[in-house]
Amino acid sequence: MKLPPLRAVHYFEAVARLNSFSRAAEFLSVTQSAVSHQVRLLEDYLGEELFQRQGRQLSLTPIGEKYYEQISHALADISEASQQIREGEGGKIRLALYSSLAVKWLIPRLENLRQLHPEIELTLNMVSNDPNFSDELADCFITVSPPKRNNFISELLYHEQLYPVCSHKLWQQMRDKPLPDALWEHPLLTTRSIFKNAKHGEDWHRWCKLGGFELPEQARFQLFSHMLLAAEAARYDQGITFLNDYLMNDIDRQQHFVRIPMHELPTGDSFYFVYKKSRASQTAIITLGRWLKQQCDELDRRGIQS
Repeated sequence: MKLPPLRAVHYFEAVARLNSFSRAAEFLSVTQSAVSHQVRLLEDYLGEELFQRQGRQLSLTPIGEKYYEQISHALADISEASQQIREGEGGKIRLALYSSLAVKWLIPRLENLRQLHPEIELTLNMVSNDPNFSDELADCFITVSPPKRNNFISELLYHEQLYPVCSHKLWQQMRDKPLPDALWEHPLLTTRSIFKNAKHGEDWHRWCKLGGFELPEQARFQLFSHMLLAAEAARYDQGITFLNDYLMNDIDRQQHFVRIPMHELPTGDSFYFVYKKSRASQTAIITLGRWLKQQCDELDRRGIQS
């Protein structure tokens, strides 16, 4: 495939559309001589004159008119294809996020998004680890590890803080006993994924240190790879675990878990809404980001009030 000098084609299209070298130069933010040079370059390449100049009058030659009709459609197709990659297609958005966050937090709220913003067509892509920030996967992302490249925008959603929870049955056994001593009578469900490269029971050791007391040597641990697994064990009266409002739905809070009235455990992780700078003016992206932040703020206010 042999292509003409594409800049020259671009400049020619602007002159032909605006019927003026000076207006084309202004539109392209270049000098008029630069436009004239590119048009002459294209004429030399094609071996044909594209414009007729009679005094101050400018018009396309028959060949120039035919060439303009053909290349203008091609340039429009290139522009549209590039814009779709940069900004997506209208209200269609693909969001990649961690599977646990999607299942427990986002999916129960999607009906609210549909009611408030029916123009947004959202597709979810769930990931288990930090995603590859590529258009092949999604248009935007929720992650704790935003890219350091300067062509991305990262908007803070929330700082992660966990708190101890147990089933209603276990809480009935503990509620009249002094805390934290009552906790040590039950298995402590510890999660490997909360802190990277952490030792066994690291979550509980850090939580105790924040509370100003030590974890007793007789404490019993049960290890899980993920908080969702520990949550399921806690749901079935198997021990005490750490969770937050983002990993529990309304049914969990009302029927399955009791938040033990003690201090929280900050994990050091923060969750961000991430998208390319080239999509910063895309209405659907802006709307989704604002809605996500509102959902997070509501949960934070609920946590403060509880």
